[in-house]
Amino acid sequence: MAFEDYFPYVFFEEKIVEIDQAKVPIMTNALQYGNAVFGGIRGYFNQEKKLLALFRIDDHYQRFLNSLRILNVAIKYDLNQLKDITLKLVKKNQPRTNFYLRPFAYAGSVDISPCFAKNKEFKFALYLLPLGEYLSVDKGLSVVVSTWRRISDLTIPPGAKIAGGYVNSSLARQEALDNGFDDAIFLTNEGTVSEGSAANLFIVRDGTLITSPLTSDILEGITRKTVFHLAQDLGLTVVQREINRSELYFCDEAFFCGTGVQIAWIAEIDRRPINNRQKGKITEKIQELFFNVVYGNEERYAHWLTKIYL
Repeated sequence: MAFEDYFPYVFFEEKIVEIDQAKVPIMTNALQYGNAVFGGIRGYFNQEKKLLALFRIDDHYQRFLNSLRILNVAIKYDLNQLKDITLKLVKKNQPRTNFYLRPFAYAGSVDISPCFAKNKEFKFALYLLPLGEYLSVDKGLSVVVSTWRRISDLTIPPGAKIAGGYVNSSLARQEALDNGFDDAIFLTNEGTVSEGSAANLFIVRDGTLITSPLTSDILEGITRKTVFHLAQDLGLTVVQREINRSELYFCDEAFFCGTGVQIAWIAEIDRRPINNRQKGKITEKIQELFFNVVYGNEERYAHWLTKIYL
């Protein structure tokens, strides 16, 4: 995307500025070494209600701050201040479409060393862009088990959204695209199922939702947590346990979930059809309820939404 495809205003260097003013030097540490933390927050536009709804903003920013703690650094803003900056920026841009917010904290020093220990305070920036579907939620996805393995918690903690760690995701997804698939599934170094290239994974067997545990080197996804709640309210059972690769081939249903992918169902894995390449009934129920929630059409989940009326 070019600058003109983004919304015109961003938060940079402690103030809201036009996007073409938000620039960093080529020597910036984060650019050289990936010493940065990012987040992703969805905003949904309900045309009928003239409503912008930010989904689970508190949870997103808490994870963002937790990621910084893993690096043992900080920014000068707390959770409430981050929310305030976000609301001001959204109102300044006045989006009339679904959008994606990208908070970004980065090592702004220009030292040649990969270490950022001299300055434990990261800089903070925030921008937003229009975003519909990252992956199709209607067309069943064709995915492949990647030849790349998921980074482990002893390498670059995958439970934190650390910029440099996402080279792992880039390699897996690019490999999948190059071979004609929509996305990839990672295995851990031990050979069990981890997650997608940038999304958590659920399978269904005998009416039970199954997903890999945190110990399988996954991101503690906020949409993943949401699925737990929605499934419980739908009377479904969710189990967190290790998943063998072979289970992917005979599961009844499978879907990715995440802020970007939302709820995207999987039609085939390694060219093996799942549920005859038809969307499963359980996936359908969760997907339908999820979209009702994020567009502000389910009052019992209103506490997950930060609303802006236009």
